[in-house]
Amino acid sequence: MADVRALTWNIFHGRDHPPGRELYTWRARFLKRTEQNATHAQVNRGLLDEFAEVLASAEWSVCLLQEVPPPWGRALAERSGADADAVLTSRNQLAPVRRALANWNPDLMQSWEGGSNVTLVQPPWRIAARDTLLLNPWPRRGLRERRRLLLTALTSGQNELCVGNLHATAGDQHQAEADVRRGAEHAISFAHGRPLILGGDFNLRPRATTIFDELERRFGLAPPTDDAIDHLLARGIEVAEPPFPWPPERHELPLEWPGSASVRLRLSDHSPVEAAFDLN
Repeated sequence: MADVRALTWNIFHGRDHPPGRELYTWRARFLKRTEQNATHAQVNRGLLDEFAEVLASAEWSVCLLQEVPPPWGRALAERSGADADAVLTSRNQLAPVRRALANWNPDLMQSWEGGSNVTLVQPPWRIAARDTLLLNPWPRRGLRERRRLLLTALTSGQNELCVGNLHATAGDQHQAEADVRRGAEHAISFAHGRPLILGGDFNLRPRATTIFDELERRFGLAPPTDDAIDHLLARGIEVAEPPFPWPPERHELPLEWPGSASVRLRLSDHSPVEAAFDLN
């Protein structure tokens, strides 16, 4: 059995994202009407219980989450039997107003609710230290969203492990590469020779960038996930199972409707990425 099983998942501000564009209607967004086709439903309500169910039923030692509604971190940790570390990211001004509107209509607010990166840690690992880094300071960010790296040092008996959780800029490859490079440099410094897992939503696919070659060459961080933007890179720890995305059905739940057949609820527009590691 691997010493460390890691999971990373961008949870899409706690919303669902079914296949089938016909489900995304103005009635669903503005009137909160549930739409469904033969296989899936699209709902416009809070899905904390559903995300907690998927996470609690999965096997992991550390779980890196992005686009987490800020009030959710503690609840997800409690339902998973985990400790939590978190850092606020973008759009968290006037938080009480934003969150009240998001509770009323999640699909209308979307990412305007505000967000956070959350790292969950299950026993026997425990949190020993933490650090954060703003990846895109204002002169470099312009009008883009603020992106942060969350670093957490873990201990289990005599074993030590450092975990970096980041969400790089979307829609700008050059800036995403700069975010990831800056995050990797700071994570290596924070780890100070200890085993390191650097993961999250990089918003970069290996076939479209050379940044992963650079990270492996400069820092020994590898391997990226094939044809995905969510990654779990490692240094100083043996890769027992290379990172792989879950199939869609693993982050779907059945949804029963009176008088109709069961349809599926697909959580998030990202699939979780999972990997396993052995400590040297």
